[in-house]
Amino acid sequence: MIAFELNGRAVQAAEGETLLQAARREGVDIPHLCYKDGMAAAGNCRACMVEIDGERVLAPSCCRHPVQGMHVRSDSARAVAAQKMVLELLLADMPEQGHTRHNEVEHWAAKLSVGKPRFAARTQPMRDLTHAAIAVNLDACIQCTRCLRACRDEQMNDVIGLARRGEQEKIVFDMDDPMGASTCVACGECVQACPTGALMPARDAALAVPDKQVESVCPYCGVGCQLTYNVKDNRILFVEGRNGPANQGRLCVKGRYGFDYAHHPQRLTRPLVRRADAPPKSGDFAMDPERVSDVFREASWEEALALAGGKLAAIRDAHGPRALAGFGSAKGSNEEAYLFQKLVRTGFGSNNVDHCTRLCHASSVAALLEGIGSGAVSNPVKDVMKAEVVVLIGANPAVNHPVAATWIKNAVKQGTKLIVCDPRRSDLSRIAHRFLQFQPDTDVALLNAMMHVIVTEGLVDRNFIASRTIGYEELAANVAEFSPEAMAPICGIEADTIRAVARQYAASRASMILWGMGISQHVHGTDNARCLIALALMTGQIGRPGTGLHPLRGQNNVQGASDAGLIPMMYPDYQRVAEPAAKARFESAWGLSPGTLDDKPGLTVVEVMDAAKSGEVKGMYIMGENPAMSDPDANHARAALASLEHLVVQDIFLTETAYLADVILPASAFPEKTGSFTNTDRMVQIGRQALEPPGEARQELWIIQQMAQRLGLDWQYGGAADVFAEMRQVMPSIAGITWERLEREHAVTYPCLAEGDPGTPVVFTEDFPRESGRARFVPADIIPADERPDAEYPQVLITGRQLEHWHTGSMTRRTAVLDALEPDPVALVHPLDLAALGGKPGDVVTIASRRGQVSLYARADESSPRGAVFVPFCYYEAAINKLTNPALDPFGKIPEFKYCAIKLTLGGQVQPQTSFGGGKAMEAAGA
Repeated sequence: MIAFELNGRAVQAAEGETLLQAARREGVDIPHLCYKDGMAAAGNCRACMVEIDGERVLAPSCCRHPVQGMHVRSDSARAVAAQKMVLELLLADMPEQGHTRHNEVEHWAAKLSVGKPRFAARTQPMRDLTHAAIAVNLDACIQCTRCLRACRDEQMNDVIGLARRGEQEKIVFDMDDPMGASTCVACGECVQACPTGALMPARDAALAVPDKQVESVCPYCGVGCQLTYNVKDNRILFVEGRNGPANQGRLCVKGRYGFDYAHHPQRLTRPLVRRADAPPKSGDFAMDPERVSDVFREASWEEALALAGGKLAAIRDAHGPRALAGFGSAKGSNEEAYLFQKLVRTGFGSNNVDHCTRLCHASSVAALLEGIGSGAVSNPVKDVMKAEVVVLIGANPAVNHPVAATWIKNAVKQGTKLIVCDPRRSDLSRIAHRFLQFQPDTDVALLNAMMHVIVTEGLVDRNFIASRTIGYEELAANVAEFSPEAMAPICGIEADTIRAVARQYAASRASMILWGMGISQHVHGTDNARCLIALALMTGQIGRPGTGLHPLRGQNNVQGASDAGLIPMMYPDYQRVAEPAAKARFESAWGLSPGTLDDKPGLTVVEVMDAAKSGEVKGMYIMGENPAMSDPDANHARAALASLEHLVVQDIFLTETAYLADVILPASAFPEKTGSFTNTDRMVQIGRQALEPPGEARQELWIIQQMAQRLGLDWQYGGAADVFAEMRQVMPSIAGITWERLEREHAVTYPCLAEGDPGTPVVFTEDFPRESGRARFVPADIIPADERPDAEYPQVLITGRQLEHWHTGSMTRRTAVLDALEPDPVALVHPLDLAALGGKPGDVVTIASRRGQVSLYARADESSPRGAVFVPFCYYEAAINKLTNPALDPFGKIPEFKYCAIKLTLGGQVQPQTSFGGGKAMEAAGA
């Protein structure tokens, strides 16, 4: 500690602290504007000037570090005069009517009793309202550069700059473009950083004064950003990032602006029952929102629940437990997932329960359970900051996990070497040390070639292999045939490049692998993940900070839902239903007689659809999922749902799936309930209720219990805390996490085996959770995609997500800002492919596969290689999953979303947007 004197009293500063930081800790207020916690100091506003004995000039306290014995005064006449002069000059340039309820210039001016400015105001620039999310009010700008540093140093989007000099100096976007024409991705970090309202949420949202602030977490991707809802009159006004472990105040466009779907006029507010005289169900439908009353009628909760639960019970009793199936949701809480799977297993009587993990990382989990003994990540995303080399393969975090992408960007800035491997050129490839744009469907060829180099050049970690693994010799023999020279023509990467990357990964002090659904959504997805696991094991790059394996989770609680047992072959905590001991444990914990639970694994998502179409499954209960949009070969899925005797859907909107239901139960949106959620880092966090559900909508835990009671189960849980307490008893991984601790600490990382344990961010440090304690190498050979291009269908379709929209779009397309940013269905086509068709950007193109066709707008985009077309799957009017191939990976039972043969033609007719499928949320919100 450094002892010095501040305003006449002895104080101490920690090493590295500035004078301003030490003063704030000591309770001494010094005005500051350009300084913000977490940002590098700039020292350009000069509001924080202090006087130091023996020095001729004043010093900026935000940039100056104390030394032993220094005498500092922030309250001397000279220092205060300087502070007040800076504030008065800035205040003179402030607009008469502010753009935010909290202007820091006005705040500090009031504290120092700075009166009406004596100086003439500058010529005020015009407002820039061209951006749907962010209003630019440069009349309030003080050039503090907090927005610039937020954009450049934290999010690293490099959109904001400081141009010109002197009185002409100003903040600019790209090359002085209007904000709406810039490359801004609307993360809003600049808005959160701005001290004066120069950058604010559009439509003056920040001028309103909230009634309350509610700390919660983001409802979108798996990063698990903590945020604060600002609420007034049961409406969310705006959202701010909170200093959570995963995000440290950062948010993306969805987290910051994707909240007003909860207030959308299309929210379901009363139970609906299909009318007796409704048109027959059909998988090939086009819902007319004006004619909903021709299909459904409103009902009381008692009538709806009696019909929903009673008919499911009748099917169970007449046709047996396996005639029923349930789909839960990765958007719901851990407690909802746990109760839902328990209802299916004890109320239906079978293990026919699944959720969207089957469509995203099922193959990754299968490979990890097989090779490592655990389906979760080994290290948190932020460990990239501790890595020397990061391999990013089959993932586009800048779109799918934007805040995670910022940590990768920050790591690269400080010297980490990023290696991006992907058939598509993602945004992160521009900062990559190496970008390997391999041919689609050739992952195993590339990865086996890398392992060939590591084995033949002796780059393996012999001690790690000998002490902590089994099966290495078999794997080494397998990769002997996969030399870089032999694989280069297959994967399209030069042999020398493969060798260089393999050496770099193996030889670094700490290497980490992150992957996404580009790895998992193939018929060889499990083999792809097996190769990544083998790479880490043979080099010993696991079990330490900055190393390991991280499959990035796509939905906010897909990790927690899987942990809670929302999968057909596992009880909670991945205890296999076919294992007698596990079955006996859950029968005892749930108060069931021995032999009650089914010991046969249930059907997965795609298998359930096949069984429904064939008549084997006759009734379903779907909570918060939209398989009519998300399943592969969506026409087949819709036909399967339409053929059911009884379908119960619990949701917040009349989704494509809900339209096929017999009973619709109106549920609560994310901000309308409290529960725990587990992010991609295995971090358990609490999402807190900020709003009351509209009308007669009810919270999921209440609805699930009501359904359970009508299926013969006597459940009386008081709330999420009661359910979580039961989960702790049957899930050893979270046994040490109490609800009270979550409320107090906000986040705990499992495994946390006993109360008081700190949690375990990095696992596998000493052994692996397999019977032998050793990880297992599993060799993989090249298996081609189920469907290859040919003369009739010469191109390849790749599907995925879009930055502004999420999953099937049921939430984000009913959000004003997000829908305004991306309102229309688009296909990303290589410019040369588009030109070869005789088309131009914005033209309508038609994509056809052997299963169907859709028409949508072409966007010229070089991220996709020639011959490949990328389409987001969130657009109802161009439901791309009508085209995808339902062929399954034999191990993970995941469909091949990332590869099918298509043909692209110019022309067609894009279906009009309807309020049923989403779209035009700005109009619906009255904005």
